Amino acid sequence: MSHWKHLLLALLCSASLAATAADRVNINTANAEQLAAVIDGIGPAKAQAIIEYREKHGPFKSIEDLALVRGIGESTLKKNRDRLALDDKSPAK
Repeated sequence: MSHWKHLLLALLCSASLAATAADRVNINTANAEQLAAVIDGIGPAKAQAIIEYREKHGPFKSIEDLALVRGIGESTLKKNRDRLALDDKSPAK
């Protein structure tokens, strides 16, 4: 491969990794707009309910705790698990 093809491949890989990281949301620190933008099936009202639950009960200790918010069930968690994080450094477990 030519030098330019290697450079283009490296740039494409970097962009792909950046997009993956950007598609994650920290459920303990994100605002309602961020939650609604990233979590599939969550609109502004449900995102606000997540914020209110977090303010009342403290930070989520696990991704599964998100199901404690009224209207969020296992199916929402299942389809969004790879988009959710508890901190800004690592994927949610």
